[in-house]
Amino acid sequence: MTTFMAKPHEVERKWYIIDAAGKTLGRVATEAARLLRGKHKPIFTPHVDCGDHVIVINAEKVRLTGKKLLQKKYIRHSGYPGGLKVMNYAQLLKTFPERAIEKAVKGMIPHNRLGRQMVKKLKVYRGDSHPHAAQRPEVWEIKD
Repeated sequence: MTTFMAKPHEVERKWYIIDAAGKTLGRVATEAARLLRGKHKPIFTPHVDCGDHVIVINAEKVRLTGKKLLQKKYIRHSGYPGGLKVMNYAQLLKTFPERAIEKAVKGMIPHNRLGRQMVKKLKVYRGDSHPHAAQRPEVWEIKD
């Protein structure tokens, strides 16, 4: 008996929608990363992109526990001297709520070519509307 290895052309992709309203940021990010990676499928193969497309809606209604809203920092650098930009998550969720979820999910998938390919299948939207109705996404429930 041999171990089954999925081929890239054999993978069937589905679309899932996750509602982040009232959910914790980490719980939403782990479920999204799990779906993007394909770990929920029986044909999961680590070196093949077996994952599905994920749509996250209501990104501005995601919550952080404890004092993370004020103490957790979003840091980026322009590459120039003095180009460090620091923003706490309260400001980030007010201005760019999509980035908070994208950054959390991106940190949970592999940091290589395969991971960059997986992250392209993540779509995050601020409100509850999205332009992917034609793909007929299924609702993925997160137990909180």
